[in-house]
Amino acid sequence: MSANIKGSNSSKFQISEFILLGFPGIHSWQHWLSWPLALLYLSAIGANILILITIHQDPSLQQPMYFLLGILSVVDISLATTTMPKILAIFWFDAKVISLPECFAQIYAIHCFVGMESGIFLCMAFDRYVAICHPLRYPSIVTNSLILKATLFMVLRNGLFVIPVPVLAAQRNYCSGNEIEHCLCSNLGVTSLACDDRRPNSICQLVLAWVGMGGDVSLIILSYTLILLSVLRLNSAEASSKALSTCSSHLILILFFYTTVVVISVTHLAETKASLIPVLLNVLHNIIPPSLNPIVYALRTKELRAGFQKVFCLGLKNK
Repeated sequence: MSANIKGSNSSKFQISEFILLGFPGIHSWQHWLSWPLALLYLSAIGANILILITIHQDPSLQQPMYFLLGILSVVDISLATTTMPKILAIFWFDAKVISLPECFAQIYAIHCFVGMESGIFLCMAFDRYVAICHPLRYPSIVTNSLILKATLFMVLRNGLFVIPVPVLAAQRNYCSGNEIEHCLCSNLGVTSLACDDRRPNSICQLVLAWVGMGGDVSLIILSYTLILLSVLRLNSAEASSKALSTCSSHLILILFFYTTVVVISVTHLAETKASLIPVLLNVLHNIIPPSLNPIVYALRTKELRAGFQKVFCLGLKNK
């Protein structure tokens, strides 16, 4: 067995590191997947940095709606960087070993940033609700101060809320195998190696998902229900189309984000043997939203496209 195992005075053993094997069932050729994953990672970093630079340089974009998009870009960069460098190191340098503290830290970071992304989507839904349902009051309700307070709340909520996940995982007794059929440290994947009862971990993750993301989804659905009712009351078809178009990009990203979360949760809770699809979905969920979000917003937002052009023209003039 390839595990690094420490002996003790008792008959039990405690492992000191985990070994991430990569994608189940395709170990012999999984390195070929590193290239599309690397391209996705580079596009995610590049596109989100471009959005941050554009918002910073263009005064017309320095308003709450685009500040939220900038915050989402920071979260996306953080989420992708939490996982992708290690995944690429596994494929390119066979760096499969990860220490227990690093593994538990990765569990914490993934849960924290995914929760923050969910929270930012909720803030965006509230922003669109006020803009469409209460347009005259929008400047007085959605202010830069409100965005700052909401951001601090999301950081504190998710930073503190997910602490029990890695703490409970660290308290399990890992006394036998240390090989994980995964590219990253997922909570349920790691605790499946525990020799003692791991039900507290599963229950904790389920409760946090329902209370945290479940609450966000419920409020997002409520916001868009009120938006739809407000749009249906508009007499102008052109006004209705314009109002809905401002929400379409947001809805596309929300649908992908939460659908993938549900699929991953169901496959893990089913406690089936590790298979390629849920592991691949888990990895893609940490890299596709960060690379997809800027593209969707750039294609759907005229003001942002104009901001990109200003940045590129400014860069050409400086040369």
